[in-house]
Amino acid sequence: MDSLPPPAAFLPTAPYDPHHDPLRDPHPGQGRAYAPSYWVATAGPPPADDGPLAGETDTDVAVIGSGFTGLACALFLARDHGITATVLEANTVAWGCSTRNGGQGQNASGRLSRAQWIARWGQETALALHAEILEGFELFTDLTRELDCEPQPGGHLYIAHRRRNLEKLRADSDLANRIFGYGTRILPREEVWRDFVHDAEAVGALHEPLGMGVQPAKLAFGYLRAARGAGARIHPGSPVLEIREEAECFLLRTPGGLLRARAVAIATGGYTGQKLHPRLRSRIMPILSNNMVTRPLTDSEIAATGFRTRQVITDTRTLRYYYRLLPDNRLQIGSRAAITGADAANPAHRAVLDDGLARKFPALAGIAADHSWWGWVDVSHDMMPRIVQPEAGRNLFYAMGYGGNGVSYSAQAGRRLAALAAGRPLPQRLPIFQGELPRHPFAPFRRLGQRALYRLYHRRDEAPDA
Repeated sequence: MDSLPPPAAFLPTAPYDPHHDPLRDPHPGQGRAYAPSYWVATAGPPPADDGPLAGETDTDVAVIGSGFTGLACALFLARDHGITATVLEANTVAWGCSTRNGGQGQNASGRLSRAQWIARWGQETALALHAEILEGFELFTDLTRELDCEPQPGGHLYIAHRRRNLEKLRADSDLANRIFGYGTRILPREEVWRDFVHDAEAVGALHEPLGMGVQPAKLAFGYLRAARGAGARIHPGSPVLEIREEAECFLLRTPGGLLRARAVAIATGGYTGQKLHPRLRSRIMPILSNNMVTRPLTDSEIAATGFRTRQVITDTRTLRYYYRLLPDNRLQIGSRAAITGADAANPAHRAVLDDGLARKFPALAGIAADHSWWGWVDVSHDMMPRIVQPEAGRNLFYAMGYGGNGVSYSAQAGRRLAALAAGRPLPQRLPIFQGELPRHPFAPFRRLGQRALYRLYHRRDEAPDA
């Protein structure tokens, strides 16, 4: 009897769509190729998967979305609960946020600061939330040791680009140290330039001890190998066209098959379409972020830019720049992008990165970028994520809304989502585990306000100190 051939990676059957927009397109497509990110270009061939779903089959837990959260959920269902999951992905594995981000893992989730946690929920809850996110970063760190993802540890450098921002960082640092016992410190400009990087805009910085750069496509592929190794089935090219409840199970219909599941865990992030499920409609505001990676810097360029660190770095703009020196001496930088998918390829948005790079590092003005791409970020309307069961008694769960801080916390979110899908209570009653993401039924029209806010933020960010 002939043996079956070894499983292979799903090959895309449709081209990359640079204009995909989750608020406008009812579905993310089927079998689309990856965005042209540096990460995908350098990660090597994707690992084997289980091909598109075909025919009718059963599973205990269906996971929708094969990014960091979905794959981590499948992995922890197996490791922690002995449950075999089936992951459904519309396009190629980790096609969305997980291969388009900047690869910055920070000790954070959502977009609110610790001071805002206290103002919104009180100090006791804020301390518990800090402990949860810290536990998530420790889990993420452990996984980077297990999975081949080019980790760059050392912390996070938060560059103050104006004196007024440095004063805000002083207050943040004092709060982090005094209330949360989190050992941050304020650096004068001279120390930033001497020991870290010669960012020409820096007037000082906050340094926090936890931060990790990763190669996100390699991390996603590592999750894929680990999840399949634990028994999960991963089906790319299988968009979920319908989720229907029947008796005590869910029926998920894809173009090629039908999956019956006891529970459904949704982890589609910034690529959550408006028609995926009624519970998710207009609960995420997808925001575009641009990234580019330069050619390798020469020794003289590294000397001119003063890079003595490979830690992850952000600045204090509301429309922030985030950047770092990669293991092969290329510089990655990201920031805001277009408002809509239709405008995503407009060269004006790439020019924002070129301009920021030149202002921070004049020696690199005009440097060639070998890779440029953009992707959607899952920003919730209250700026914090949720890992929840939206309706008691129905085995439907979701985890999303990280607001650009999901590279590290997605590991913990996947573990928490797995616990919910396994019928286990979460350890604490935290705000991110309670209630649903707030809904905005007119989300597509909020982009008019987003455009106005971007102009306001830009004026404020670039205004000189008084």
